[in-house]
Amino acid sequence: MIIGVPKEIKTHENRVSLQPGGVLQLKRNGHEVHIQKGAGLGSGFTDDMYELNGAVIVDDVEEVWANAEMIMKVKEPIAEEYSRMREGQIIFTYFHFAASRELTEAVIESKCIAIAYETVEKKDHSLPLLTPMSEVAGRMAAQEGAKYLEKATGGRGVLMGGIPGVPPANVIVLGGGVVGVNAAKIAAGMGANTTILDLSLPRLRHLDDVMPKNVTTLFSNEDAIRNLLPTTDLVIGAVLIPGAKAPKLIRKDMLSLMRPGTVMVDVAIDQGGCFETSKATTHADPIYVIDDVVHYCVANMPGAVPYTSTLGLTNVTTPYAVDIANKGWKQALKEDEELQKGLNIADGMVVYKDVANAFDFEFTPVEEVL
Repeated sequence: MIIGVPKEIKTHENRVSLQPGGVLQLKRNGHEVHIQKGAGLGSGFTDDMYELNGAVIVDDVEEVWANAEMIMKVKEPIAEEYSRMREGQIIFTYFHFAASRELTEAVIESKCIAIAYETVEKKDHSLPLLTPMSEVAGRMAAQEGAKYLEKATGGRGVLMGGIPGVPPANVIVLGGGVVGVNAAKIAAGMGANTTILDLSLPRLRHLDDVMPKNVTTLFSNEDAIRNLLPTTDLVIGAVLIPGAKAPKLIRKDMLSLMRPGTVMVDVAIDQGGCFETSKATTHADPIYVIDDVVHYCVANMPGAVPYTSTLGLTNVTTPYAVDIANKGWKQALKEDEELQKGLNIADGMVVYKDVANAFDFEFTPVEEVL
């Protein structure tokens, strides 16, 4: 199989979907890898490094897409890439369809095979291809939140850890999953008083046992959130429903409960955001202010630390890519139930129920396309 790796073109997206070691794995399994010239530079991987492992370096992005039987990407295709997708071509990337009707319709129209990293799911309901990026985004959420709490960037002028005689920042983390835990670890490590809210009492009991003493656990409901907001400095939205839109946990009227300069970081923005006032931003223009509350809603947060992110991502995606290339997508998905859950759209049919529900599209059971 010919695997194509185009350069990511989303604003300030410096990750790449395959590191040089992944090329070697695919080559040793008899496959050919075409890398767009310069695709790895943002992550610190030169064309020479890819060529040493057997990749073909291609100047023209159109040629990469035209020749590849499987395209590996990091972010979902954007508008200028829609016309490059074609019938029967496998596209293996993060899609987050529920956040974009336009993307969903374009993929349906192309009749390509869309396998989404974020919905590959193990029997224990963990998301192996989302986990490393959730770890990065969670840790960055506290880091970026601390930055935008500074007065010069629009925040209240609060130091996360305080100093002797001056209290630390108060941080609330909505969601006790991978993103939330990593956000809380960093916030607490910086010295902030941190509260994690979640709907699962078993999860909260576990977190209460393992988290530092400056982390409090709280059962999540609207009343609990409202009671916390007047004394909160930083809110981190870290909720996820795989493949579906994120629930809106903070509505616009709740902004009036917060003090001017409070910061909200919405890590769920890839799935539509968990704040009613969220809209996707970029690393080039990361924040905006509504009712004196600073919103940070960058849709590709891990793209800011591409070396770490690329290694973390490709460690988990490459084995699946090798399996798809070796067996073909249908056989690979038949033999691997967790990979099968990654199939969202195939041959113009929506086969992932939450994506169909997001836009009231017709749903086709995955068995019908396999």
